[in-house]
Amino acid sequence: MSAGPGLDVPDHRGRTGLDRAGRDLDRNPDVVVRDVELTSQGWHVLRRTTYDYRRRDGRWETQQRETYDRGNGAVVLPYDAERGCVLLTRQFRYPAYVNDHPDGMLVEAAAGLLDDDAPQAAVRREAAEELGVELGPLTHVLDAYMSPGSVTERLHFYAAPYTPADRTGSGGGLAEEGEDIEVLELPFTEALAMVGDGRIADGKTVLLLQWAALHGPFSPTAPR
Repeated sequence: MSAGPGLDVPDHRGRTGLDRAGRDLDRNPDVVVRDVELTSQGWHVLRRTTYDYRRRDGRWETQQRETYDRGNGAVVLPYDAERGCVLLTRQFRYPAYVNDHPDGMLVEAAAGLLDDDAPQAAVRREAAEELGVELGPLTHVLDAYMSPGSVTERLHFYAAPYTPADRTGSGGGLAEEGEDIEVLELPFTEALAMVGDGRIADGKTVLLLQWAALHGPFSPTAPR
């Protein structure tokens, strides 16, 4: 095994064994992991994995894939069904800006990495930090891999009611983490229209808004 920070000695986040991820996988008999190489480590981790893969015709071939490991996350759509509103955020996203978004200012549902929290705790934390709202009962919508070709993250989706009285803080995110988040309270009909005309182009937010329209609090069959 190679030596260095994040391998046999702690890196800047106290992590070791970062090249071990995936080496013991055996759930799929058609995949045999041969080697895992740590290619980059900042706040998150980039690995190159070599494995043997048995194709559908029975032939084995050796493949390599790079995976970006940033941990798992959770996202929540707070809604006020009585007033017909949802709470969203607007913030600058450089990866979108560098990939043709007009100004990089994305409208999104509040989300964050789990870190050491359970998904339910994480969404309540992010709602308080980003939106300044205390959420009501959480509804688990689904879990999804958002970019499975390269990113390992599994995202846990939730929705939760709120009232004006639950907006107990200013939100805006954590300045010490470089966050500068605008809180948007929008009519649900407008938010859904923003999906249609491209003003909302964030995948997790599109999914939650469409769920809310089809099966959630704003669906035709939802209690009124």
